Amino acid sequence: MEYEVGNRMISIIIPVLNEEKYIRRMQRNLKILEGDYEVIFCDGGSTDRTRELIEPPFKLVKGKKGRGCQMNTAADEAKGDILFFLHCDVLLERDVLLKIPEAVRTGQAAGYLKIVFDSRHILMRICGFMSGMRVKLRKIAFSDQGLMIQKDLFEKMGKMPDMPLMEDYEFSVRLRRKRIPLVRIDSTILVSSRRFKKHGMLWTMWQMQKFQVQYMIGVSAGKIAKKYEHIR
Repeated sequence: MEYEVGNRMISIIIPVLNEEKYIRRMQRNLKILEGDYEVIFCDGGSTDRTRELIEPPFKLVKGKKGRGCQMNTAADEAKGDILFFLHCDVLLERDVLLKIPEAVRTGQAAGYLKIVFDSRHILMRICGFMSGMRVKLRKIAFSDQGLMIQKDLFEKMGKMPDMPLMEDYEFSVRLRRKRIPLVRIDSTILVSSRRFKKHGMLWTMWQMQKFQVQYMIGVSAGKIAKKYEHIR
């Protein structure tokens, strides 16, 4: 199934909540990107300085707390025909946006980036490798990998599930059921290892895997979200 590309403008969508530590760094990175794009931050009720630190030309909208809901709120405001969902603690390569439309042009409707953590510790390198294998073998991509999808397809899929957690997991499952391919864009995304360093690498990796298994066997996203709060 192929989807035509329009003006190839990309809308970068970033849900945020209490990200004052990373928001300036993120904006500096976004300003150097090449290509035709807009950036929309959706705040879920920050109590720190996140909102006031977001500067023009970037757009700020407010949404209900929860990444899925925040992503949908920003997507409704998006002008681009391609949506590119990110976390706030990542860094992109300068030419990444030039490569995304190429993947769309070859018939791929959704994609992701190669994840690299900002720690060279062997456990974090293993974690990055396993993230790539998860997409390759199970067709499950998370938004910290830079989830890209055409806006019209996003809307046809019913948008991002409005869930307290696991929204990108569930969205990937829905793509898989529809046989929508996920292609890896030839670019890396540098992801913060802050949670792993804060709580312990092995313990955090175990918790992340456990949450996925629990969701697979039917544990509600709400219950998992309450446990996830402890490792934010």
